[in-house]
Amino acid sequence: KSVFRVVGRDDQQGPAIASYLAAAAKPKVAAIVDDATAYGEGLANEVEKFLKGKKIAVVGRERTTDKETDFKAILTKIKAKNPDVVFHGGMDATGGPMLKQARELGIKSAFSFGDGACTNEMAKLAGAAAEGLICSQAGLPAEAASKDFQDAFNAKYGEIKQYAPYFYDATLAVIEAMKKANSVDPAKFTPEMYNVSFTGATGKVEFDAKGDRKDAEITIFRMGKDGKIAPAESHGVKLISMG
Repeated sequence: KSVFRVVGRDDQQGPAIASYLAAAAKPKVAAIVDDATAYGEGLANEVEKFLKGKKIAVVGRERTTDKETDFKAILTKIKAKNPDVVFHGGMDATGGPMLKQARELGIKSAFSFGDGACTNEMAKLAGAAAEGLICSQAGLPAEAASKDFQDAFNAKYGEIKQYAPYFYDATLAVIEAMKKANSVDPAKFTPEMYNVSFTGATGKVEFDAKGDRKDAEITIFRMGKDGKIAPAESHGVKLISMG
């Protein structure tokens, strides 16, 4: 009862990225890799569950680690099964090299990732192989944050990192609860978190009975030729247009 989230859960993110994959890539066969962490495996499980529910065959479920650098063995197994898409549950530090090695092996499958690898760093780690990758982030892109937040943040800190607007709103939520309780004592203000309702940098912030954000959004991104990820679709709100 003392944990609250300002972004969506992985059991929302998994189906969102899998739904986009199913619609955009129209795969008949998929392969899934995870890095054996609670994050990577949990997200991969959600993607696998959704794809199977859509009658898309998951022909390979491989496991690596979050410290691995050589993926040739599992990629060779994946190549033999010729999947239309490959999903990797893990971070960019492993996702980038994996994608680069996959292309070196001649794997032409569409590659997709969760928010741990939904970064511009992927272009540095995978090089030209990163172009076209599909990934998801819990929440709206940083560029969608309120103009007031963007102007103030840019002036003081420079480029806005992925979840900075959400950290900001998380802090605002605690402040709002303190105001409601007229106290900085956690025992007194924590129950008020359930009653918080305000418009922050990322939009309306309210929590449900489980402490999860109401109407949480998930955004799907694709990597462009310029080495930067750009929004392709948002689940929970209308399609985002950045231009």
